[in-house]
Amino acid sequence: MKIYTKTGDAGFTSLIGGTRVPKYHLRIESYGTIDELNSYIGLIRDQGINENDRFMLKEIQDRLFTIGSSLASEPEKAKMKIPDLHQLDIELLETEMDKMEANLPQLKHFILPGGNNAISFCHLARCVCRRAERITIQLSEDSFVEEKVKIYLNRLSDYLFMLARKIGYEQNIAENTWIPRN
Repeated sequence: MKIYTKTGDAGFTSLIGGTRVPKYHLRIESYGTIDELNSYIGLIRDQGINENDRFMLKEIQDRLFTIGSSLASEPEKAKMKIPDLHQLDIELLETEMDKMEANLPQLKHFILPGGNNAISFCHLARCVCRRAERITIQLSEDSFVEEKVKIYLNRLSDYLFMLARKIGYEQNIAENTWIPRN
């Protein structure tokens, strides 16, 4: 099978289910942003982080493929079985954040992105995740989006923020706090 099909040359693509939509369609934008997020997660995994964090990020990447499949399918017409997101996936993020928070100093200021590559990539991924969440919520106003997808993306952006803090703490990198000028 060739990677190129030439069926998208006119600016249209197919959803899972067969419906052709313009490549700028909100559904395409939603799962394209999930794909972008997944790439940033891969960048974080490639940094000098511990094995548990690397494992968690691999799990997150798998869930993002699940979310991408859900967003790429036309709910009314898709005959393919699409993987499901589970409540336990959301709870895993919450559990991991609770563990991180228990070991981190109390947050007293806003944090400016930066510190090292791993921390910066966490913040980039967090921003892309927030954008994916906004696009997905907008999509849900006109089309079906699984509720767990919206919740997962909301938790994931928080997880990425906490991961940035955790990596900095473990690597003894001072947080870049924002102190507003008077």
